[in-house]
Amino acid sequence: MMKIESINQWNVHASRPLIMAGPCSAETEEQLYETTKAIKAQGVSLIRAGVWKPRTRPGSFEGIGQQALQWIQDIKKELNVQFAVEVANAMHVEEALHYGIDVLWVGARSTVSPFIVQEIADALKGCDVPVLVKNPINPDLALWIGAFERLAQAGLTKLGAIHRGFSTYQKTRFRNVPMWQLPIELKRQMPELPIICDPSHITGKRDMVAEISQVAMDLNFDGLIIETHRDPENAWSDASQQITPAVLGELIKNLQIRNPSSLDIEYITHLEDLRTQIDHADREMMEIISSRMDMVAQIGEWKKKNNVAAFQLDRWNEVFDSRKSWGESLNLRKKFVVELFNLLHVESIHKQTEVMDNAESENETESGLKINK
Repeated sequence: MMKIESINQWNVHASRPLIMAGPCSAETEEQLYETTKAIKAQGVSLIRAGVWKPRTRPGSFEGIGQQALQWIQDIKKELNVQFAVEVANAMHVEEALHYGIDVLWVGARSTVSPFIVQEIADALKGCDVPVLVKNPINPDLALWIGAFERLAQAGLTKLGAIHRGFSTYQKTRFRNVPMWQLPIELKRQMPELPIICDPSHITGKRDMVAEISQVAMDLNFDGLIIETHRDPENAWSDASQQITPAVLGELIKNLQIRNPSSLDIEYITHLEDLRTQIDHADREMMEIISSRMDMVAQIGEWKKKNNVAAFQLDRWNEVFDSRKSWGESLNLRKKFVVELFNLLHVESIHKQTEVMDNAESENETESGLKINK
């Protein structure tokens, strides 16, 4: 079992939520200094800054590199703040530690590669610096957990996750869709692991950052990492998702911080009663789904006997349209109904093809054509 320290043991500010803010990229010493000073005036003392920037294609601004680390070192001394930077290889780790960087994070592009994560873990052996790991670009929970396991095996205990959303081919209002169920499942499997939300990369739009920050607080996330720039419109990278220090201050002030639980007796009594009702409703729902699958299996038998394909587009369109209307009449979100019946349809097709394939296997066995399954 991994040993992971509570965020309160390495969060020097001992506040909830932990707020990290700063520019996507350290562009010039003046830009970094002025941005940091303005962020600190909003009560934030943990500054994020991109020193090495992994870009999709060459030719884009890829960060200042080592020179920016010197700027950071000087600013840390003058303004009494801490800094977090992204590292993607052993050289980055060595240089960041040499210049006294306080927190490191592993980016989404690095998390997808066990080779890169292992190189970073090996370079960090013997260190007690906090290390945060962003989720991999694609929704692969095993890769995310594997990164923590590699770092833990190197002796690191001050670990945390950054949820920055996941890439998708679908057109949505997000730059990276949040898929909140993934960080929630990560928390279920690793309850001691702090999780910080990155609303800047989830949204890709500055006017949505506050909204997603509040959702993260409603889900009891431990903190936020928000891209903040003195002049976002003219930022050298990710200009559209950065906010000003003043906007950051308003965002923090307006956050509704939820309690993890309550000791109020009336609250506890009503919550337990409602949860019991939900348990009964879920059991009934599972029994209904099981009964539905039995009917689907019977349809599979009839289709097999009549040599009819498992998937029939007209019928699916009929189901798809009618269920959306039924859901709307019951005040259920259209997106939820669509996703629910897509899942049911996939399982129904699987059930029908399973029934049809089993029937074929039995016929082959009876005729002597199939000896071993």
